[in-house]
Amino acid sequence: MKLTTITNVSVDGVMQGLGGPDEDRRGGFERGGWAPPLFDDEAATFLGEVYQRADAFLFGRRTYEIFAGSWGTWDDPGDSPIWTALNTKPKYVASTTLSDPQWADTTVLSGDVAAAIGELKAKPAGELQVHGSGSLVRWLFDNQLVDEITLLTYPVVIGQGTRLFPDTGPDTALELVDSRATPSGVTIQVYRPIGRPQYATATAD
Repeated sequence: MKLTTITNVSVDGVMQGLGGPDEDRRGGFERGGWAPPLFDDEAATFLGEVYQRADAFLFGRRTYEIFAGSWGTWDDPGDSPIWTALNTKPKYVASTTLSDPQWADTTVLSGDVAAAIGELKAKPAGELQVHGSGSLVRWLFDNQLVDEITLLTYPVVIGQGTRLFPDTGPDTALELVDSRATPSGVTIQVYRPIGRPQYATATAD
């Protein structure tokens, strides 16, 4: 099973509180809700197609609770591939604090998470998708568990908030698999990690 991450980020790499003003105010973040004004029909169609591909979902606790409190409580609108995927496919949550998930078909991974994810990835086919879940995505990269990364980059600089990648961390070379842009300026890039980057070396004078 291929593990893919799908992340909405600003040009300066911020992924915090993109959906609503009060979605995530950690650290005094005051600029939430920056993505919807730029989220156009083409981006929505793309994301719908991504969710339709999913065979299972993997979340960090905070993103899981945001999704469970929204997608998990809404009635079936009848025409939403995202709602259908999230409410019919298995969901896994990497958490040591979540003990009683209320969203149907949820499994908490609280022991050896790397081993549990390894077992999921060892399945013969399918796609295990990670949406949002910044801390989890960084951990997955640190442990070389990511097979593909999709970035939706919005044409805005937020200037504060949690970024997808921190100031320090492991380095990773990426191969571009697909690239496109939507009418509102959201760029969509799909990358495949291919090991350590190559760096220029000093040349003797």
